[in-house]
Amino acid sequence: MDTHVLVALFHIIAVVPFFLYVGFSRAATPESIYNVMFALGIIVLGYHGYKAVVRYFAKSPTIWINLIHMILVAPLLLWIGYKGKKTERPFYEMLLLLGFSALGYHLYNLVILSETFVKPLGDS
Repeated sequence: MDTHVLVALFHIIAVVPFFLYVGFSRAATPESIYNVMFALGIIVLGYHGYKAVVRYFAKSPTIWINLIHMILVAPLLLWIGYKGKKTERPFYEMLLLLGFSALGYHLYNLVILSETFVKPLGDS
């Protein structure tokens, strides 16, 4: 299976529900989830920081994906994970925005990728 499809499915199946759960639950979120968020923030920052450096030197046009994760996603995860139940409402709202954005973006990518792999009817 194509790597892009796996990344899209991972975000749709795991990341989006996690972001929406925490975003809607807010302070009712179990304390252990905040620890997971903080750890994920560190992992996301490290991974996408490394990938950004690699893509920068490779002059890759897709470096923007890593920068979004480094500038928006990782700091938000770290902040919510650090503040825990004392996180202010706007940060939960931003998490919901990221969750819905990720859902739309990755569903769109799956549609585009399916058009790449599937021939329309009537084509030989």
